[in-house]
Amino acid sequence: MTEPLHLTVDLRCTAEHAFRVWTTKLSQWWPADHTVTGTQDIEVFLEGRVGGLIFERTPAGVVHEWGEITAWEPPRRLRYRWYLRQDRADASEVDITFVDLGDATRVEIVHSGWERMGAAGPDKRQKNVAGWRGVLPHFVAACDRDD
Repeated sequence: MTEPLHLTVDLRCTAEHAFRVWTTKLSQWWPADHTVTGTQDIEVFLEGRVGGLIFERTPAGVVHEWGEITAWEPPRRLRYRWYLRQDRADASEVDITFVDLGDATRVEIVHSGWERMGAAGPDKRQKNVAGWRGVLPHFVAACDRDD
């Protein structure tokens, strides 16, 4: 079994705020170089419900699916199958918990399911270490600047 990734980010905002930024403002903070098209003018959506999709849409209306929501518990927890740039059958799992610390929030992320990808799993896991390092600073900055 390939070990899950465990990431933690501490924020100076409420859990409600952090959850809202993650789920409703993706287009404002998700970096273009972490999308399918790699362009600045796309929109990124997360449909806030179990079974909802995470996807990007180009100005021409082309949709690229990234994942599917499997748990929706605002503002405490979000889980989704993640298959950005890969076959849906090889999806990993991302489980995000927003822990209320009073005047701050700890965001705990567990990214697992690498064994579904067979021999490619360990390499995909390693690429996602770099991917999270590229994405999370944008999320933190969005939480700091957004009301």
